[in-house]
Parts: sequence; structure tokens; C-alpha cells
Amino acid sequence: MRGVIAGTGGYLPARSVSNDALAAEKNLETSDSWIVERTGIRQRHFAAPGETASAMGIAACRDALAQAGATVDDVDGVIVATATPDSAFPSTAARIQGGLGVTRGFAFDLAAACTGFIYALSVADAMIRAGQARGVLVVGAEIYSRILDWSDRGTCVLFGDGAGAVLLRAAQAGEGDRGLLSTHLHADGRHGDILQVDGGAGSTGGTGVVRMAGREVFKHAVTKLASAVDEALAANGLGYDDVAWLVPHQANIRIIEAMGRKLHLPLDRVVVTVDRHANTSAASIPLALAEATRDGRIKQGDLVLMEAIGGGLTWGAALARF
Repeated sequence: MRGVIAGTGGYLPARSVSNDALAAEKNLETSDSWIVERTGIRQRHFAAPGETASAMGIAACRDALAQAGATVDDVDGVIVATATPDSAFPSTAARIQGGLGVTRGFAFDLAAACTGFIYALSVADAMIRAGQARGVLVVGAEIYSRILDWSDRGTCVLFGDGAGAVLLRAAQAGEGDRGLLSTHLHADGRHGDILQVDGGAGSTGGTGVVRMAGREVFKHAVTKLASAVDEALAANGLGYDDVAWLVPHQANIRIIEAMGRKLHLPLDRVVVTVDRHANTSAASIPLALAEATRDGRIKQGDLVLMEAIGGGLTWGAALARF
């Protein structure tokens, strides 16, 4: 057995904030041209007061179930990748499970920062292959607007809020070659301090906001993502020409373009949402998948390569046939 992405879903908060509006609202010494040139970001969405990661995740899950033609009776578990949970416990996954009306199976959160969706997808696929589940909702849900230092213009302009989800459903391996072919996960905790949240529930200090050494992260991103991509293709006996679509983590247009060049893919075969969504961390890949499956870019039979890097450092890649 293997997991097949049967449905995708996404949710973005109603409030969209342009670069100029953000600079004015937060009194930042920056400009639209400065942000666009360095990141590709033009706007982002921010959650409303009282809006939670679980509420956004529930909406994304309902969207994914609808696209798959499935109901809550098809769900054996919920795995949520998030760095901004509603609470330490119960998990955001349990809250989503309850909100959807799923009354059986498992629910848990997973923390791998921006790589979280790839990690969660890998865990869900492994459970399906082991026979522990036949339908798993894999969710990325983030509200980074609540963990940003608004005086740090190099970091606070990069992030947005949102949620994305997929329904991973069991199918017989080899059945039209559809499904998740492989996932490849990595971490190196020696570099954890270059991208972190400074403090948290179990910390003895810190401010609880995102801290990032941007140049260091960029240096690691391109080399580590390229290695993970090569690893995924080699594991399946495939080459760059076999990839129909690259769906990368949406952190920075320069990193995205570098990965497109690595795969010899023109930018029109790379799903890009960073200009409109900014960096939504674990939600960025499933949000991009939801957009590209709905507008007809990603079609059944397409080979899709997903990759991400995040705090930890964590990084990884996943290869799926839609």
C-alpha cells in the first residue's frame, strides 16, 4: 500500500496586507521595492483577532475532503504540522479532529518548522504502508503574525498566516503509479540557532518571537535542498526531465528560482505563491498544492516534487505522482 493525495484544501485569512500597508501600520523603515527585490513578497494574509490555527485547519480540511469526495468517515487520523499551536495541549490536531466531527482514530501535532508538512506527509504515508490507517488528513496551519518581532524589519516582513491540508488515502502500490513515491527527511541541530523562536512554554527565558540569521539560512537552503531533491529522484530512478511540477516551500523567490534552475525547470513549471502568501511555514506547500490542483496546473499523472527547509535545521523532499 501507499498513500495517494486524494484531495487538497487551503484557507487564507480574509485580511490581506500589502508591503506598503505593513510598513505604514508597523512603522517600519522599509518599502515595497526593497521587500519585493529581496524576497519576491508583495502581500500576506493575517489572521483576525480570535482566529486560531485549528479554525483555519478545519476549513482547509473540509476543502480537502470535498475535493476528494470524502467524508469524516474516511478519516482515520489527523496529523498537524505547526509551530503556532492553539495551546501546548490539547494538540491542534485534536481540536481539528473534534471540530470536524471525527470520532475515531488518532490526532497529534508535529514540530519541524517550515519542513513540517513534508515530515507529516512522511509519517502519514508510513502509517498507511504499515496498515495503521487508510485515510489521514495531513495539515499545515500557522499564525506567524503572533510570534514576530515587529521592530525587526528583516524578519517580520517575511511571514504570513494560513492553513493547507491534504487527504492521504491508501491505494494499492503500482495502481497507475499514483501516490507518494518516497520522502526524504533530514535535520542538523547544530544549526538550530540560525532560525528559531526565542523562548517558549518550557523555556526559562526569551521573548517568544522568530529570530533569523538570513544569510546563514540562505547559504544552507540552496545546498541542502539541492541534495534532498537529488536524493529523492535517485531513490526512484528518475531524472530532472521526469518532474512535471516543483512545489517548493515558499520562503524566498531567490531560493525558489535557484531550485528551478537546479532542476532545469522554467519558472512556469514551478508553483509560486510567495508573492501573495509570503512565508506561511508548514502551510506553504499544501496551500500551493491546493491552488495548483484547482486551477488545473497539476493534473492526474503529473510527477510533483516538493521540498522545504526550516528551523532545526530541518529539511526534506517528497515525490508524488498525482
